[in-house]
Amino acid sequence: MTQAPLLSVEDLSVAFTQGGRTTVAVDRVSFGIKKGETVAIVGESGSGKSVSALSILKLLPYPAASHPSGKILFRGADLLTAGEDEMRKVRGNEISMIFQEPMTSLNPLHTVERQVAEILKIHRGMSDTAARARVLELLNQVGIREPESRLKSYPHQLSGGQRQRVMIAMTLANEPDLLIADEPTTALDVTVQAQILKLLKELQAARGMALLFITHDLGVVEKFADRVCVMTKGQIVEQGPVAEIFMSPQHPYTKHLLAAEPKGDPPQTDVSRPIVMEADDLKVWFPIKRGLLRRTVGHVKAVDGIDVSVREGQTLGIVGESGSGKTTLGLALLRMISSTGRITFNGQDIQEHSWKEMRPLRRDIQIVFQDPFGSLSPRMSVADIVGEGLEIHFPAISPAERDRKVATALEEVGLDASTRNRYPHEFSGGQRQRISIARAMVLEPRFVMLDEPTSALDMSVQAQVVDLLRDLQRAHGLAYLFISHDLKVVRALANEVVVMRQGKAVEAGPAEQIFDNPQTDYTKALMAAAFRLETAPEGVVNV
Repeated sequence: MTQAPLLSVEDLSVAFTQGGRTTVAVDRVSFGIKKGETVAIVGESGSGKSVSALSILKLLPYPAASHPSGKILFRGADLLTAGEDEMRKVRGNEISMIFQEPMTSLNPLHTVERQVAEILKIHRGMSDTAARARVLELLNQVGIREPESRLKSYPHQLSGGQRQRVMIAMTLANEPDLLIADEPTTALDVTVQAQILKLLKELQAARGMALLFITHDLGVVEKFADRVCVMTKGQIVEQGPVAEIFMSPQHPYTKHLLAAEPKGDPPQTDVSRPIVMEADDLKVWFPIKRGLLRRTVGHVKAVDGIDVSVREGQTLGIVGESGSGKTTLGLALLRMISSTGRITFNGQDIQEHSWKEMRPLRRDIQIVFQDPFGSLSPRMSVADIVGEGLEIHFPAISPAERDRKVATALEEVGLDASTRNRYPHEFSGGQRQRISIARAMVLEPRFVMLDEPTSALDMSVQAQVVDLLRDLQRAHGLAYLFISHDLKVVRALANEVVVMRQGKAVEAGPAEQIFDNPQTDYTKALMAAAFRLETAPEGVVNV
């Protein structure tokens, strides 16, 4: 006898109305999930994945959101027609949801104990003592070490992995039958991602939960899900068992997604090319001050004695988990923060340069940030954003010449120059990152620091940006410092790799050697987590 679905979504549509204009975000999608089963919904940003998931718990911004068609049957009852009182009984009790970014989902003003206990008190009427005991039990179950010491912690005092574990503890507090996980590992390092996925699988097996997993990471889907639904433009274009879909995709969009991983090889290593940026024994130590007189009692050694060199037309990849010192190293090289040690650019010692002395060099030393939306001014047009550096470093050129250079830079990164009078919010995430790259490239720099430039992008857009960066490097002989925790992207771009942990370089060398024959346990753990989604060896990675 075939098991009936625990949840059945039938012919669901979602529309949003704003300013008299209606947009259909989800168009007649249908899927089901059985008890104990893991179903993944995969697709790129804007495909309708999260909107479909939020519809299940009626968490969309009603009345702006509406459902022109469909049913959402949970144990045979239609949730779309359920009243608010009925939904309160379902939310958190029978169906729970883990959101993508725990820092925005957790209340910054409440402790861990208060946030987890609140669910138990509301839904189960537990006393303070009983709730505290249950909170400790939950934190222990989700792998928070020394949970008693974390009860009074606030979200900002936890690492990304710890915050996500607290979110999981909250969602599991009332032992739901269905867990919806909306991109729960996107913002996490690869080793922490592997641990969180392993934890979810273990908890699912122990409790017999159904799991609806929303993601754009096909590697996670392949290892984690039983069935997959592929979404694009609000529609499910293909669904079935994971092995079947991955081995024999039928729809062109599914084939496009599966082919979207960053590919290609970095430029040929050439040790005869001149060194553009170099640092010896670079240190960035932040003082720890305590007491009434604020005496220095120790240091946080964010970067502790690192040697790096980047040649013309070559890429140095800096990898490691959050907090390992990757970005601090990059900012120190660019003289954006104070450091000790020798830093040379184009053979010139710049460590003792003042801000004023550094200014003429800024045109040759550029940076592309992780979040393009946060790094682009929403009040400036694209023409003003890309042209701002030209105004500063080339004040003598005419407005017409500046506009021509802006148009050329935009076209070089694959954007239509006629869109340069639009604003950042009018572009997709991938297009915004191309604008950020154009802003750097318009000054014709020699050295570019790329700080996690693809981590916020869909996989197919990641692949496009990697190809673009490789093409620009080849055309202009650019030296890249590429900072990332995404080892697949680093492998496609870097000649040399430095693996950082707690401010130190635990391993460094040619990229091929680091990826194919890592020497340290920590590097092996990173490679295992990135390429095989295995859990890091015990004691290697702390979360």
